[in-house]
Amino acid sequence: MARRNLLIAGSVLAVVVLYAVLVPWLAGVDDRVTDFAQARQAPSAEHLFGTDSAGRDLFVRIASGIRTSLVVALLCALLATVIGVVVGTAAGFWGGWPDRIIMRSTDAVNALPHLLLGIVIVAMFRGSLLAIVLSIALTHWTQVARIIRSEILSLRQRPFIDAAVLAGASRWQVAVRHLVPATAPQAMIAVVLLLPHAVWHESTLSFLGFGLPPHEPSLGTLLEEARSSLLLGGWWTLVFPAAVLVVVTLAVAFAGQALRKVITPPQPSELRL
Repeated sequence: MARRNLLIAGSVLAVVVLYAVLVPWLAGVDDRVTDFAQARQAPSAEHLFGTDSAGRDLFVRIASGIRTSLVVALLCALLATVIGVVVGTAAGFWGGWPDRIIMRSTDAVNALPHLLLGIVIVAMFRGSLLAIVLSIALTHWTQVARIIRSEILSLRQRPFIDAAVLAGASRWQVAVRHLVPATAPQAMIAVVLLLPHAVWHESTLSFLGFGLPPHEPSLGTLLEEARSSLLLGGWWTLVFPAAVLVVVTLAVAFAGQALRKVITPPQPSELRL
């Protein structure tokens, strides 16, 4: 079942990625160029998703928006996972009072409102891609750190760790050569599971006007631009970007859940007698 779900979700995600990559290239037009003579045209054979208030083809512009949102989300997920792996490894490996200090600090970060903290970070560097990536990554590493810490605590009890210590390996060598590589499957799952959160946060920040500048298409900026057109009857400017956003996040979320079940062995309680 998990492998089938992974195949279905992966296939949907592959189609979305192909759409995001190929359509802007095949269209051969700059989706930032305006043509007010074509503004607010309903979906048709010429413009499958219609046009926006500036006359830009939404079918092409949404493809570019998916590409931007996925790239930003991937950068956020990778950075958040790296931070979580480093913090979780340090806490689980050292134990004792360093573990308590690190985990209480993690709880403090986790208690902060993620969206509000993200807005504060982005507002200081308006329109900066780096600020958007940092604002999302710095608020989403805490769960990864907890998972990695739990994994490290379990790995420390394994015989191969004792064998490495008896062979003369230092603490640093044990951590780098044995513990961190052993957490790679959990880290990979964390990256996939963080992607939908990152997509939604980027879209929310852009929708609120704190994300990418308006001329840079992303799913969030497209939804923000749709507000004015919606009042004038341009329902398609909201429906199609919103539908694509839902499809992308659901496909990534289902793929992450299925991947976790495939990679993580079943627990004894999950095995059928």
